[in-house]
Amino acid sequence: QCLLSGSWRSDTGSRMVVSPLDKDNRISGFYLPGPAAGDSELLTSSLEGSQQDTRLVPQPTFYFTVNWRLREAARTAVFVGQCYVDTNGQETLHTLWLLREAADSPAEDWKATR
Repeated sequence: QCLLSGSWRSDTGSRMVVSPLDKDNRISGFYLPGPAAGDSELLTSSLEGSQQDTRLVPQPTFYFTVNWRLREAARTAVFVGQCYVDTNGQETLHTLWLLREAADSPAEDWKATR
């Protein structure tokens, strides 16, 4: 189990489309901004990552990055998590994310990561 592929929609209408894993368990896809992005500086952005082999690990960890395509800013987000499967076969993803924005100088570095 633990198939991450498919189309995932957020509460704000943004959408991630994740392709099926390749033979090396790599994740690829893209992120589409939703209506909450407004008339939007945010463009369709690629995502890529990896998942542990479910033949070896029944509840695999995974990660993926999104390099946001913005008109006037540089941002990268990293998502890391694990897929859990309960006794009924129900899948649950537990995920954390980190967002990094480009800072103008080392003095501004403190506020560049959320």
